[in-house]
Amino acid sequence: MIFLLDEEPSAPFPDVSLAEREPNGLLAVGGDLTPQRLISAYMQGIFPWFSEDEPILWWSPDPRTVLYPEKIRISRSLRKTLRRKQFQVSFDRDFAGVIKGCAAPRDNSPGTWLLPEMIEAYHQQHALGLAHSVEVWQDGVLVGGLYGMAIGAVFFGESMFSQVQDSSKIALVHLSHTLSDWGYRMIDCQVYTPHLASLGAEQIPRQVFCHNLSGWTRLPGRPGSWSDLPMICPEIETC
Repeated sequence: MIFLLDEEPSAPFPDVSLAEREPNGLLAVGGDLTPQRLISAYMQGIFPWFSEDEPILWWSPDPRTVLYPEKIRISRSLRKTLRRKQFQVSFDRDFAGVIKGCAAPRDNSPGTWLLPEMIEAYHQQHALGLAHSVEVWQDGVLVGGLYGMAIGAVFFGESMFSQVQDSSKIALVHLSHTLSDWGYRMIDCQVYTPHLASLGAEQIPRQVFCHNLSGWTRLPGRPGSWSDLPMICPEIETC
């Protein structure tokens, strides 16, 4: 059964155990993308994902794909790329550029799920110090990155893009090491892809995921802008 959300931003979501099995995780329809509702959704293991011709759809798939920051996996070829030191990495220096890169059509998908209302919603979260970007630069040009939400000690990854080989992987590697240093417990990757699995992501039962969220999203984390972190050239010794 798919639930229709009340228009009131504080209206509760249905329990995630009631989500559909097919399509996997579809839980509710409607509502809005206000900061209050988005924060509530993420803390319960729910995220929005919909196309241009659809209403707002809310999902909580089972199993859930996650990456524990300390378990990031770096392939031999990626290590070679890191050793060349061709890239610099920053945080929150160009959130708009990263989300624009993520919204651009891909070779295998001419459309985008990052509609204007979604982009505006994450810009609002960025202004609140909750949504963050990781930028990868080459010769001063933004060539890759990722963005997501940070609540407590959990980072909820939303999307990544790459215009140069390995640039999105470098963003995720640097994010993972930084979050591990800060004591973050988990990166939510939402759904499985071979690309994420190659970097160490794994699937866990939704029940376990939500149980962990209930505690980890209430840990201190690192609220506010991350733009004060220095722009660095990732060192292979830290990987």
